[in-house]
Amino acid sequence: MKAVAAKLGIGAAETVQTWVRKTEVDADQRPGVTSDEAAEVKRLKAENTELRRANEILKAASAFFATDRPSQRS
Repeated sequence: MKAVAAKLGIGAAETVQTWVRKTEVDADQRPGVTSDEAAEVKRLKAENTELRRANEILKAASAFFATDRPSQRS
C-alpha cells in the first residue's frame, strides 16, 4: 500500500487501503454497504428531510386557516 501511495503521490497508505476496501465491497468480495447503496441512503435522507420540512409548513398553514377568524363580509 505504501509503495502504491508513493507512486500515486498520495501521502497516506490508508487512503489507498480505503479505496481497495470500497472497490472490494462494490464488487461483492467483502461485506459492507456499496457505493450505490450509500448514495441511495443519502438521497433518501435528503428527500425525507425535505418532506418533513414541507409537512411542517403544511401543518402551520392548516393551523393558521383553521383558526376561527371573523368574516371579511360587511
